[in-house]
Amino acid sequence: MSARDRILAKLNAAPVLPKAAPDIASWYATHRSSETTAEKVARFRTCIEFAHAEVYEVTHASWLQKLWEVLSAKEIGKLLVAPGTAHGQRAITELSQSGIECPGYDSPIEDWKAEMFHDIPASLTASRCAIAETGTLVLWPDADEPRLMSLVPPVHIVLLDAATIHNTFYEAMTAEKWKDGLPTNALLISGPSKTADIQVTLAYGAHGPKELVVLLIGEEA
Repeated sequence: MSARDRILAKLNAAPVLPKAAPDIASWYATHRSSETTAEKVARFRTCIEFAHAEVYEVTHASWLQKLWEVLSAKEIGKLLVAPGTAHGQRAITELSQSGIECPGYDSPIEDWKAEMFHDIPASLTASRCAIAETGTLVLWPDADEPRLMSLVPPVHIVLLDAATIHNTFYEAMTAEKWKDGLPTNALLISGPSKTADIQVTLAYGAHGPKELVVLLIGEEA
């Protein structure tokens, strides 16, 4: 018997001792004290702005005006939207009157791949929720807003309701019952795309969106 076989035999013969599962809920119960929405908003904003994202405080009535201001400042005349969503329809109706072209993601990507990758400067999507502890947006791609909307255009603009910001990743998963069903891809976004070389030099905008803009909706913002 080889040394390898002897080691494996000993491992296989070793008794399997029962091991209690870790009490994750109890740990998180003491990990972070309860916070108000305003406190979570402030912590989320600090973290995501540190990662080079832009955050603008808006309301349900004013977010479209701020969106137009952002697009104008960046000299963007075309915005990819989701026609099947309320915010997408509102953008199409109102931004089009201001000279912003709003094509919709309403056909298979194979039919317009070249345009998507070369002629779409920005996109607008909604965020399902966010995580204050890490400054992370949670996107829930579906048929209306496929994941390419947030991965391809150089500028990604996200609508976030302040009331949906959770303290921690664990809180987000449990409060929203992720165990009952997940999309094919749940996206966690903490700033524009970034990468680091072997010398640990961090570079932003290396692949995917070069800029991330968050329109933070809510009086608490």
